[in-house]
Amino acid sequence: MSQQIGVVDYGAAGNVFSMAKALECAGAKVKVVKHPQDLAGVDKLVMPGVGSFVDGMRELNESGMAEAIVKYAATDRPLLGICLGMQVLSKVGFEYGESTGLGLVLGEVRPMQCKGVVPHMGFNTVSIVNDSPLLKGVSPSDRFYFMHSFEVQKYTDVIALTTYAGHQFVSGIQRGNIFGVQFHPEKSRETGIRVFENFLAL
Repeated sequence: MSQQIGVVDYGAAGNVFSMAKALECAGAKVKVVKHPQDLAGVDKLVMPGVGSFVDGMRELNESGMAEAIVKYAATDRPLLGICLGMQVLSKVGFEYGESTGLGLVLGEVRPMQCKGVVPHMGFNTVSIVNDSPLLKGVSPSDRFYFMHSFEVQKYTDVIALTTYAGHQFVSGIQRGNIFGVQFHPEKSRETGIRVFENFLAL
């Protein structure tokens, strides 16, 4: 029987359609979550996201989803944040000023500082630095799609790092039942589907 995977739709910040299709390819039954009551019956939760930290958090707060997601995470059900969805798991973000995040991980989200063109956009590899079931079967040659100008900093529960233009940044995190990836599995072809399959297998 397919698991019911909730995908949080927070307005302009959520790329829900492509996320849902990729999860369905991995074997999931997808439920779009816009309001706290939509979390009923959800086995696992995915927070997609493109756009700015401040806009994403504003939409999550206005819908009541910010508080609901924190309560959901406390039930020990798996939660996966993707790109902006990973960043808003942090305590604070510094995009267009300082904004409070969900506080589920102890990171800060700050602008990428490197010699390369920002945003970092395109396919890149990840280096696994701590074992995680989310990245089972991922090899050093596997490539994932990135598109971001900001990164999670000052965080210790790191499972993967990526190097761009000589700059190393956090591309995967795990704290108990909370997972995050900076790349977009839904745009990463077979390697991305594998990550979703791993998430479903948790």
